[in-house]
Amino acid sequence: MANMSVTAAKGFTASGVASGVKRSGKLDLGLVVCPEGAKAAGVFTTNKIVSPAVEVCREHIRRGKVYAAVVNSGNANCCTGQAGMDDAVTMCQVLAGEMGIQPGQVLIASTGIIGEKLPINKVKGGIFSAISELKDSGAAGDRFAEAIMTTDMRAKQAMRQFKIGSKVVTVGGTAKGAGMIGPNMATTICVLTTDMDISKGLLGKALRDAIGGSLNKLTVDGHQSTNDTALLLASGAAGNKPVSKQGTNYRKFAKAVREVCEDLTKQMGLDAEGATRIFKVEVKGAASQAEAGQAARAVADYDLVKCAVHGGDPNWGRIICAVGSCGVRLKPEKLTCRIGGVTVFRNGQPTRFDRKKVSEIIGQQEHVISIDLGAGRGEDFCWGCDLSKDYVTINADYHT
Repeated sequence: MANMSVTAAKGFTASGVASGVKRSGKLDLGLVVCPEGAKAAGVFTTNKIVSPAVEVCREHIRRGKVYAAVVNSGNANCCTGQAGMDDAVTMCQVLAGEMGIQPGQVLIASTGIIGEKLPINKVKGGIFSAISELKDSGAAGDRFAEAIMTTDMRAKQAMRQFKIGSKVVTVGGTAKGAGMIGPNMATTICVLTTDMDISKGLLGKALRDAIGGSLNKLTVDGHQSTNDTALLLASGAAGNKPVSKQGTNYRKFAKAVREVCEDLTKQMGLDAEGATRIFKVEVKGAASQAEAGQAARAVADYDLVKCAVHGGDPNWGRIICAVGSCGVRLKPEKLTCRIGGVTVFRNGQPTRFDRKKVSEIIGQQEHVISIDLGAGRGEDFCWGCDLSKDYVTINADYHT
């Protein structure tokens, strides 16, 4: 079976260990290392309340090469005051000391419960163990993906390859997240690796563009985390001619990064807390692209639409209601809606359609809702998932 993990690209090792942060005893600390050093790019939450891990990572990623990224799960280390910042710095110092590098050459991320002090001694022990277990195997990458999970039911990984001349370039990685997903410029925790030799500026552009058109188009519950962090590390080990301009080779790379992120987006949507299916809301005919995106997200976030999707109910009225109440410009007499290609509402009027057929479409693992606002040429989309009883159960019991 192909390696789909953070070790798929040349020049990376990884590990995942149980440090004891999670009471369950499951893996809770992941480490990915580039022994020769990597260029790094990142995007982060725009929430005004952030974890010290985000603050530290933002600072370190602006510098030169990085050699490692460590992620702990089970504790967000957020809203923990100066002690939380001290713990975030300690994570970098401990890892740097063991590897013989500078603390500023370490990236970190945390995810889990907000407001509880990070058990730093357990984390330090986990870092020591993770270093000793570093390998470049697919199994090691799998353990990293598992170690960063919180309420996720399964690890989410993806990989793409392409050629630059005779050199094979790989992009691989993982994302965690099942709830508190309504991101803006990052999505929970995402770690991507590549062996492409590419400039730091283009690396950042590829990451921002890819996430902006994929993971940032997913909403589970409309809520942005305090810890959202997405990282892309480039080892340069593929041996390709360095890429520093937006030509053909850059476009190949950007396409691969985007496809990996799109793959991870669907996996996250299908693993959302209690989710059984995902749907894509496509909006056209908007007065602007921004308003198209606003309308698409309004439908994907609308609890009544999400419940109807869970029940396989072709209740187009909820879709029209969501669009009409979200503040975008539209022409009611031209407003049209399709579910899976079946027109259920045309030019402001209901149509006759086969309800059983549309119910079957909604009951599939994935379907598309298309809306034409009749107000312009703007287009955009958003991914959503159904809302089940399990979502309430999971979130009611999350802390206790």
